[in-house]
Amino acid sequence: MAGWIEQAPFLSELDRAALGHLEGLRPQLIADRTTLFRPGDQAEAFVILISGRIGVYLTGRSGRELLLYAVTPGETCVQTTLGVLGGAVYTGEAIAETDLVAVMVPQSVFETLMATSAAFRTFVFRAFAARLNDLMFVLEQVAFVKVEQRLAHALVERAAGHDVIEVTHQELAVMIGSAREVVSRRLEALGSKGVIANERGLIRVLDAAELGRMAKSSKA
Repeated sequence: MAGWIEQAPFLSELDRAALGHLEGLRPQLIADRTTLFRPGDQAEAFVILISGRIGVYLTGRSGRELLLYAVTPGETCVQTTLGVLGGAVYTGEAIAETDLVAVMVPQSVFETLMATSAAFRTFVFRAFAARLNDLMFVLEQVAFVKVEQRLAHALVERAAGHDVIEVTHQELAVMIGSAREVVSRRLEALGSKGVIANERGLIRVLDAAELGRMAKSSKA
């Protein structure tokens, strides 16, 4: 199948009939920082992400935000899947964290694919299970893991082998479910130990080995 499907290798296991339903759909360009849905919205389409990253957040009564999970190509949004499958409204907020290329699969097409394509059902539920695992990880981290370890883990994950992490203290606070002031104090402590260097709008990793140890150790 030509077109955008060639840019989505994670769909390679779909049967020809399922690909036929999808190939006529057109990818959409979505700008960075666009809000894709808010609490109370109704899911109108199943999203297949071709490129970019989406962050899905939950906001508490206090106004504090928590990153529930991120969606990257080949992954799906739990809340969108629940919405198109069962009509559940969104309880979180999704933000485009980069420019996106995405295909919106209308409800009618999604229902047809779920009913007729075992391969498409497998893709949807496999991705759904992966997102549930992410949610369980977030719950475990917030409930049982110390702030220092959560912070170190977030830094290691965002660094992805690089020395410079472009992230603000507020963004880190959202990632680990803490307050910005708490994160700032912990970053200052890491800086005083020579593990990182705090710079405006970014964090420089000075001792990746120690940061990795802290991310894995409950005694961090």
